Amino acid sequence: MASVWVGSRGTIRDYTGFNASRDAEAVRKAIRGIGTDEKTLINILTERSNAQRQLIAKEYSSASGKDLKDDLKSDLSGNLERVMVALVTPPAVFDAKQLKKSMKGTGTNENALIEILASRSSKQMKEVSQAYYTAYKKSLGDDISSDTTGDFRKALLTLADGRRDENVKVDEHLAKKDAQILYNAGEKKWGTDEDKFIEILCLRSMPQLKLTFDEYRNISKKTIEESIQGEMSGHFEDLLLAIVKCVNNIPAFFAERLHQSLKGAGTDEFTLNRIMVSRSEIDLLDIRAEYKKLYGCSLYSAIKSDTSGDYETTLLRICGGDD
Repeated sequence: MASVWVGSRGTIRDYTGFNASRDAEAVRKAIRGIGTDEKTLINILTERSNAQRQLIAKEYSSASGKDLKDDLKSDLSGNLERVMVALVTPPAVFDAKQLKKSMKGTGTNENALIEILASRSSKQMKEVSQAYYTAYKKSLGDDISSDTTGDFRKALLTLADGRRDENVKVDEHLAKKDAQILYNAGEKKWGTDEDKFIEILCLRSMPQLKLTFDEYRNISKKTIEESIQGEMSGHFEDLLLAIVKCVNNIPAFFAERLHQSLKGAGTDEFTLNRIMVSRSEIDLLDIRAEYKKLYGCSLYSAIKSDTSGDYETTLLRICGGDD
């Protein structure tokens, strides 16, 4: 079965000549020795695909009776530990954990919720929901419900449900109809009918929405973004704009998020790790190209100037090259 987490534009691919038990043994030596051999860990874990890392973890556990993730946690620390643990986590479980972290404790990290729920496909979301329930014995929907409110909550729940149409064929008649419904629900009336926006933006396929937004522009002489910015506010507005960005250009959406995580006073490693790891086998090559186009410098150089040590080395290896 082809994984819904692997695309053709990643920087990390299956390693040829892969041997799980040999890798597991090398990893075990790297962890067990006096002082951890980070270099070996980085070399192996950044050059294997996630599927291959799962096999290494399995071999590791049968050879040593220990959990690779736990050993990495007790042996490494800080950002390096977090990115290494992320690399050995299955993608759906990783997303589930990121969602849990963004809702845990005081205050919600809405940015992470928005980023994950706006950009994942229905198939991916179904796997994430399953992984979430397995890990926390609570449904993702329940946690979103108790952590958010209003239209923002309603839209997130619709996305978490994984009901977005995945059909690649577009229906022109429907695009015209939906564009008119959006126009009537927003620009045309006093007050906004948010439910219509949620229904169309959270359930129609990405290619279908692209066509719908073109039609919308014809009808209203405004872009859908301009209308959303004029009609909505707060996190709900942020979420709808994120969906529009994903419809228009997913790699550019992530390039922009990476840029935000790297600029300014401190680095937002939570976001940086999540995007670098979760897109490394899907479209990180395209994200790199968009980054360069948008900001005039390579993602590689931005990471280099903002991080250091083994953590920097790991991220640069995932990044794969300078543009």
